[in-house]
Amino acid sequence: MGVILNGELIQLPEHVVFVSDVLKHYEIHDKVVVVEINGEILTSSEHQSTRLADKDRIEIVHFVGGG
Repeated sequence: MGVILNGELIQLPEHVVFVSDVLKHYEIHDKVVVVEINGEILTSSEHQSTRLADKDRIEIVHFVGGG
C-alpha cells in the first residue's frame, strides 16, 4: 500500500495494516509520539484500531529531549 509518511511517498509492506504496525515497523512503538492521519490527530489508544488505506497521509512526530 502506498502512503505519504511525513511528506514522503512510501510503500508499506503487506503486514502493515494499522497505525501501531507502522510504529513497530519503524521501531518507534516504545516512544512518545503524536500521529495524525489525513489531518486528524489520533489518541494513543486509537493506534491499534486505526486501519490504514492506500494514499493516506500520515504524520508522525516524536519528542527528543535535550538541554
